[in-house]
Amino acid sequence: MPEGTTVIDCRGHLLGRVASVAAKQVLMGNRIVLVRCEEMNISGSFIRNKLLFMSQLRKKMNSNPSKGPYHFRAPSRLVWRTIRGMMQHKLPKCQAALERLKVFDGVPPPYDKTKRMIIPEALRITRLRPGRKYTNLGRMCHEVGWKHWDTVKTLEKKRITKAEGYWAKKKEIITTRRKAMAAAVKDPKVQKVQKILDMVENPAPLK
Repeated sequence: MPEGTTVIDCRGHLLGRVASVAAKQVLMGNRIVLVRCEEMNISGSFIRNKLLFMSQLRKKMNSNPSKGPYHFRAPSRLVWRTIRGMMQHKLPKCQAALERLKVFDGVPPPYDKTKRMIIPEALRITRLRPGRKYTNLGRMCHEVGWKHWDTVKTLEKKRITKAEGYWAKKKEIITTRRKAMAAAVKDPKVQKVQKILDMVENPAPLK
């Protein structure tokens, strides 16, 4: 993974707000990776957003549909398309910016072992009033033709189980280290060495 890459966990974020922040950052030269795109939300009821998306799927070139426009079904590609729509993507600088952007469904390696960030101003719980309806992006894509929702959910369960085991081992190591440090502080030999170190670090002033 290139140095200076920011990994953003998109779970519980609103699509448009994440897209606007990501578009701005890649245009500024930063590398952005968006994971768990299938857990993003869109404001509005599920049936309304689904009907809007299905009406978009019908838009095509009448004489030769193979020439586009191409409609993606995967949540990650929908997010990429949304970000692309927020910039002049035919300019060379915007094409270079899109190369600095990566989008994924789930959390593939090596991003499963890196620190993942959130965008507070894009979280649904901070932007939508309680009780307002919203749509899960993964569910909507699944119902309009995305075929890998079950696969991603299975892989995510395995990843979370593995992460929980790793964290349990790490907590045990941290607890053991703290106990060892507490016991070492009370050891007379350690106290004697610590006194010498304190005298070296903070010598008494000459009279």
